[in-house]
Amino acid sequence: MSTRLAIFPLPGAILFPGLQLPLHVFEPRYRALVGEALVRDRRIAMIQPQSPAEGSALFAIGCVGRIGEVEALEDGRYNIVLEGESRFRVLRELDVTTPFRRIEAELIADDQDEVLSSVERAGFEHEARRFADAQGYSVDWDSVERLDDMALINGVSQIAPFDPAAKQALLEAGTLGERCELLIQLMQFFGHRDGDGDRVTLQ
Repeated sequence: MSTRLAIFPLPGAILFPGLQLPLHVFEPRYRALVGEALVRDRRIAMIQPQSPAEGSALFAIGCVGRIGEVEALEDGRYNIVLEGESRFRVLRELDVTTPFRRIEAELIADDQDEVLSSVERAGFEHEARRFADAQGYSVDWDSVERLDDMALINGVSQIAPFDPAAKQALLEAGTLGERCELLIQLMQFFGHRDGDGDRVTLQ
């Protein structure tokens, strides 16, 4: 069953179900988007464009977020926090008269009860420790160990310092196990630098 969604196409901004994404909204068209969402259903569809160019084609998969916290500033800007609800697949873009874009989309019913095997979880945590040490990150590993599998894998996927293409690939992974496997590969990949000392990317 399809649904119509107002979209916020923002390069590098990835939202996963069950997670939060803070946004500072200042462009007039997206201020209008937030204003409409607040009086309608509080939902905004986050999706990455394939290039920064105006009107760029969209990637196939995004995530619907519901506005939780909102601060309306005197000059019309907003500070909001989106709470991820569901991934979606773009079916087509709609012709609209609004300043922001809309799509027809199909919501993706992810298995919220999916868990990793003990081997998958251990392999991920081992690689995550190696990656964090190599990058010089300070991590509260006791807190990490208390996270459930979904919160851990999606959380790292959303905040990891990967390029937009890599983060899009994580969002598009079909299952939690596939996302975990890809995340391990990306940590190994981004944990290396080229001969000039620059971080490698997938682009």
